[in-house]
Amino acid sequence: MVERAKSNIGEFGRIALRVRDLGLTDYRTVFDAMRAFTDARDTNSTDEIWLTEHEAVFTQGQAGRPEHVLSPADIPVVATDRGGQVTYHGPGQVVAYTMFDIGRMGIGVRALVGGIESAMIAALGNWNIEAEARDDARGVYVGGRKIGALGLRVRHGRAYHGLALNVAMDLTPFSRIDPCGLVGMDVTQVSDVGGPADLDVARAALVRKLALGFGFDPCQADPNRWIRGVAATVRAPLA
Repeated sequence: MVERAKSNIGEFGRIALRVRDLGLTDYRTVFDAMRAFTDARDTNSTDEIWLTEHEAVFTQGQAGRPEHVLSPADIPVVATDRGGQVTYHGPGQVVAYTMFDIGRMGIGVRALVGGIESAMIAALGNWNIEAEARDDARGVYVGGRKIGALGLRVRHGRAYHGLALNVAMDLTPFSRIDPCGLVGMDVTQVSDVGGPADLDVARAALVRKLALGFGFDPCQADPNRWIRGVAATVRAPLA
């Protein structure tokens, strides 16, 4: 039992974390990899954050209603097993999949959702962007416009899926859906409200806030320590 506990402790006596930067990916490939990763986990597996940009895709959550997909045109619509309604992913958006063992962390889904929203709000605060969460519609908003979305699935105490933060992207596809099922909801992005257009800067700020907010080893938030260029066909967690 002592050795199992040690494997989940980082350099600063906090929870170990592994960060993967997958680059630009196909959504279906990463979706399959997330489920395989989660199924293969055990109590000794290190928690991970997977960073990516997706090729253009609409994803429909388990509760998704088809009437919220207004005019997909040439963008594929992929059914997924996360919570929530339809959203859009595309280049210029930071997607962070939070592959956390929340049972081991001792938190519930509500705390996970609140922590993810708080991390996005804190990252935006780095650039003096005032953002807020809403109890009636999960996500993060700036001036009433949605800038960050999240959708999660938890199986056997282990979470997957995560968040999407609009940074410097073509926002036009959002007009083809009711974002997150919110009719008439406007969206915005970091680069349009005074923040950076550089996705590397946004990713680094977001990962650091996630690490600090959830009690992970802060040294792993350093981009120099991320695993880069790893194919999204990860099938099992590393110890």
